Order: sequence, then structure tokens, then C-alpha cells
Amino acid sequence: MTGPDSAAPSGRTILRLASSALIVLVAEPLYLMEDLAVVGRLGAVALAALGVGSLILGVVSTQLTFLSYGTTARSARMFGRGDRRAAIAEGVAASWLAIGVGVVIAVVMTVIAPWVVGVIAPGDGVDSEAVGWLRIAVCGVPLILLSMAGNGWMRGVQDTRRPVVFVVIGLGLSAVLCPVLVHGLLGAPAMGLHGSAVANVAGQSVAGLLFARQVVVAARRSAPEEPWTELLAPRRRIITAQLSMARDLVVRSLSFQVCFLSAAAVAARFGVASLAAHQVVLQLWNFVSLVLDALAIAAQSLVGAALGARAIGAAGVVARRVTVVSIGVAVAVAAVFAVARTPMGRIFTDDTDVLAALDTPWWFLIGMLPVAGVVFALDGVLLGSGDAAYLRTTTVASALIGFLPTIWLSLVFDWGLAGIWTGLALFMICRLAALSARMAGGRWTLVEIR
Repeated sequence: MTGPDSAAPSGRTILRLASSALIVLVAEPLYLMEDLAVVGRLGAVALAALGVGSLILGVVSTQLTFLSYGTTARSARMFGRGDRRAAIAEGVAASWLAIGVGVVIAVVMTVIAPWVVGVIAPGDGVDSEAVGWLRIAVCGVPLILLSMAGNGWMRGVQDTRRPVVFVVIGLGLSAVLCPVLVHGLLGAPAMGLHGSAVANVAGQSVAGLLFARQVVVAARRSAPEEPWTELLAPRRRIITAQLSMARDLVVRSLSFQVCFLSAAAVAARFGVASLAAHQVVLQLWNFVSLVLDALAIAAQSLVGAALGARAIGAAGVVARRVTVVSIGVAVAVAAVFAVARTPMGRIFTDDTDVLAALDTPWWFLIGMLPVAGVVFALDGVLLGSGDAAYLRTTTVASALIGFLPTIWLSLVFDWGLAGIWTGLALFMICRLAALSARMAGGRWTLVEIR
């Protein structure tokens, strides 16, 4: 059964899902900016400690995004089949997995926090402050993962409004509590840096519980005449299947981490100005990635649902429409970056050496953006089809073939930032070739999610 093109979701539906995903994606970075500003008033030691602690927590959380992306793909497939109970069961299994993995991480990180922090942080009190912050913050990891699981499930069943509400409520609470607890406002005790961690845990806990509650409500409503509590029991078969997809997504995520950490390490060898310029352009890349990732998430949900309904034609139409929109957004951003190169650079720094060093990575970024528009869209399509194993293999291969040899050669032959960003560009081009080949072959529509 191929399904007519008319069954494909409209551009308006794609943008609705993408805008919801974008709000959820940007909410946490915006809160982290406020957190930095509040803690920054405590001095350099506290600010550095927050930077170290949040970096470690962020790396841990990033490796567990399979709870969102994997759950979206699986629940969307069940949603498309019209099997509501199976879709809910995916959300339930992901929630149990989030709790189990989260508790283990919280316990382990509490024990090894001094060692992990010691690898990154200098002395002068930064290490002890970072350990204190991290030991409080990791208590919220099970709730953070519950939010990921719930958000992934709700994307899969195309519930776009509630995830935004839950995330805004949770991070809004953190945003209010952060200055109150850090600086002792409104009669609260002045907890200093530890207040930032407590605010973080409080907000994440509220958001996580709201997502978990929604899973329970959905289970109860799915079978009002039956013992719906059975749906809330952990199911080994589903959890095992989710872990199988998780393995592929974690390896894929680690490939990204290795590439960008290697880029930073090599940039640092070319001097302070080169490292600063690299980080500025990398932050712009991360910003654009959030926008393109929102479109990819919309593709995940809609492609998964279409394939679940065996509407192959509709899935193909979604893939084409999302890709066109993603390219359009990427080209528009690239044009803005090209026209506003000088004033935008001065927003970040007035150091003449850094401004001079910005030119090379800046133009590489502009050239990479149209390629990224295609890559992010097709990434979302294949994630929606459940083709995680192919994404894992090709991402690792792209890093080994395109990126890592180029970046280390750039260090040996002193190619500077041009060598680093050539490596990043080759990484994207290799991924584009692999994704395009998969789409052209049509095998992505045949992947079974069990």
C-alpha cells in the first residue's frame, strides 16, 4: 500500500510540529544563559564552576537523547497504524527506562564527581565548587530523562501543545527560583552557587512529573472499561527494543562529540584568537542546528506515522517537503550571515585579532549551511523510519573518512582554522552522500520497528 500524495501532511502541519519542537529545544539554552548571568554576579570562581558542572551534565544528557528521538520514531509508527495502546506502551517503556538509567547515573555521578571535575577544572576552589553544584544537579537526572521520554512520545503521537507548556512551566520555575535562591531574594536563604543547582532540579522535576502524569492519563483514557493499570507495567520486550535503537543513537551522538571536541582541541593549538573565533562560529552553528533540528523532528513524527499507516507515498512527500523547507531556511540564514558578517562579529568581540580570525570559519559556515539543510532534513526522515543502524554506521564512517584525518593533518601541516573547517565540511558532505544514497534506494521505507 503506497498511500496517495494527498494523504501527506501539509506544509502548515510541518511548520506547526517544527515550531513546537523549536520552542522546546531553545527553552533550556535560554534558561542556561540566565543561570550564567545570575551566577556571574558571585564572581569568577562560581562562574567557572558552573561552566564545568553544566558542561559535564550536558555531555551526560546529550548521550541520552535516544529517549526522545528513539521514542518519537517508535511511537509515531504505532500512532500511524492506529494502535493507540501500543503508542502509549512506547511512552510507558521509555519512562521506565528513563527512571532506571537516571537513578544509576545519579548514583554513579555522585560518587565519581570529584574525579570527573578534576579532569576538567583547575584548582583555586573551582573544582570543589563544581563538585558541590554537580552533586546536587545530578539528583534531577531521572526527571530530566523522564522529560525526554515523555517529550519523544508526545511528538510521536503529534501532541504539540502540551510539551511546550510542560517545558515552559518547568524552566520558568527554575528561572524564577535561580536568582531567589542564589542571592537570597524575597526572604529566601542565600545559597550561592548551590542555589543554582537546586533551582535546576526543582524545575526539571516539575517538568518530568508533568510528562509522566500525561503518560498515566493517556493510559487511563485508552481503556476506560479495562484494567488500564496493566498498561503502566514495564514491558521487557519493548524496553529491549528501545535499548537496541538506543545503542545506535548513542554511537551516532558520540561521533558528533568526538568531532567537535577534536576541533576545539586542535583550534586551541593555533592560539587564543583562533580558539575564540572557532568557538564564536561554532555557537552560531549550534544556533542554526536548533532551527534545522526542529524541522527534522517534524519529519520524524510525520514520516513515522505515514510508514505506520503504510502510506509510503505520503512519507516520500513529507521527506521532500521538509527538505525543501529546511534548505530554504538554511539558505536564508546563510544570506543573513553573509550580509551581516562585520556587525555580527562585533556583537561577540571587539578584539582585532579574533575579528580577523573569524573570516575563515565564518565563510566556511555560510558555505556549509545549504548542505546542512539537506542533511538535517534527511536525518530526521531516516530517524522517523527507524533507520538508526544506517545513521550510526554512516555517521561514524563520515567522521573517520572525512573529518578526523583532515583535522589532524591540519595540525601537522599548520593549516589553521581552514583545515579544521575543511574537516567539518567534509564530514557534512560525506553524510549528505550517504543519506542521499539511502533515500534514492528506497530501502528506508522498508525498515521494520519491532
